[in-house]
Amino acid sequence: MQFEEILGQEHIKSHLKESVRLGRIPHAQLFVGPEGCGNLAMAVAYANTILNSENNVLSNSFLSHPDLHFIFPNTTNDDVKKNPKSSDFLDNWRDFLSKNIYGSLMDWYKILGIDNKQGEIRVDDATEIIKKLSLKSFNGGYKIMIIWMAEKMNISASNKLLKLLEEPTDKTLIILVSENEEDLLQTIKSRCQIINFNPLPETIIANELVTKYQIDNNLAHKIAHQSQGNYNRALQLLEPDDDDKIFENWFVTWVRTAFRAKGNPSSVNELISWSEQVASLGREKQKQFLNYCISMFRQALLLNYQSEKLVYIEPNVDGFKFEKFSEYVTGENIVEIFKELSEAIYHIERNGNSKIILTDLSIKLTRLIHKK
Repeated sequence: MQFEEILGQEHIKSHLKESVRLGRIPHAQLFVGPEGCGNLAMAVAYANTILNSENNVLSNSFLSHPDLHFIFPNTTNDDVKKNPKSSDFLDNWRDFLSKNIYGSLMDWYKILGIDNKQGEIRVDDATEIIKKLSLKSFNGGYKIMIIWMAEKMNISASNKLLKLLEEPTDKTLIILVSENEEDLLQTIKSRCQIINFNPLPETIIANELVTKYQIDNNLAHKIAHQSQGNYNRALQLLEPDDDDKIFENWFVTWVRTAFRAKGNPSSVNELISWSEQVASLGREKQKQFLNYCISMFRQALLLNYQSEKLVYIEPNVDGFKFEKFSEYVTGENIVEIFKELSEAIYHIERNGNSKIILTDLSIKLTRLIHKK
């Protein structure tokens, strides 16, 4: 992977190239940006430039470079029954990077067959980081460790890395790649040089879709608009998966039932059944759906306040009029709706009882959706 292959982010490319040219490479860096912005791709291209691999392209051979190491969220699956760590899944990881280096956490979990579980980075991985970076480099140059989705490090792993981040061995580079800087310990962030990535411009995504996939220019711009700066999302919109339809149907069923619940106690039973259905899925899928709900409510608010140019969601459920629904999403209830959805995500992530969390959220929505 070369810098030239990465979409956009030109100012970051220039900065990183210059740091290599001048030999001023900070030992700990944090690449922060939303899904699909290319921060992982940038980390790999940066490593490629520093290690100066022979063919200078992203391939399994470069990804197996003896001085390049990866850590990423993982958990048990059919092949690894206990004490999982990143080194157990390196073949899967290299396959993931080779196919779509802009891929999401859920894409990675699907490759591992753990999309119904929550992955994390544990203390065993932190121990491996320290061990690998304490060894001499194979080629006498830099040793590079890329930690993807660094916010998934648990407290024990984070604390174990603090000394290494503060006092690294010679010619060691640790790149933390993250989507949610707030979820990292402050003590971790304070030891890193932080580089912020922006969502990709629509024109860059559209041009890439036209060039690489030979699709119609108008369709490319429509997909780019809907992707909201997320190239991985744009690729998904080219070939929509079942999750999009499922989430849309769940959302519409949910808000319709919550709306009817006013003066109709029987609807509460329907909401409980809905909560049981969603709770039967894995926690990652539940969180993904609730984030989808946040996007839907945000889009409805924009539509209600006549900001149509910013609206990119187009629901396709029979009989559901997004314009009509948006009339019930206002400045009077949107803050509370976001708060309840965010708290539900928080409690699900911390292994709360999903059925109780979702039922409580649903009952609260019956009040909020009618708030004037």
